[in-house]
Amino acid sequence: MEGAAWSLGVQLHAMAVRQADELERAFATATSEGAGALIVFRDFFIETHRTRILHLAAQRRLPVMSVLREFVDAGGLMSYGPSLADIYRRAATYVDKVLKGTKPADLPMEQPTKFELVINLKTARALGLTIPPTLLFLADEVIQ
Repeated sequence: MEGAAWSLGVQLHAMAVRQADELERAFATATSEGAGALIVFRDFFIETHRTRILHLAAQRRLPVMSVLREFVDAGGLMSYGPSLADIYRRAATYVDKVLKGTKPADLPMEQPTKFELVINLKTARALGLTIPPTLLFLADEVIQ
């Protein structure tokens, strides 16, 4: 991500937050340092505090992007990540093979192959952002 940001002239600032009481300070720091957006990664803490993170981001008018579509469903701007439905479907085929006698060690390790782009237009409008039509066209789902 750092390489892509550098090539686009975008400055990244990583903030590690490990406890809920650190969220307010992290957002205050991000705002004071001129953050223009927030990218959140998949992690138990982030998923547990999704509502609070989105509330703090909305207060500061920061668009949020995640690999988790649940962030978009809850008010984040967009997500781009592996399709969990596809991963679960593929996992079922592995379970089937194991139940039919294949040793788990004999099954190949797989990576996600289907990715989804989800955009929340309601959030974009609330933030005063215009999503380019080409990006909307590429989205797998647009939440109105």
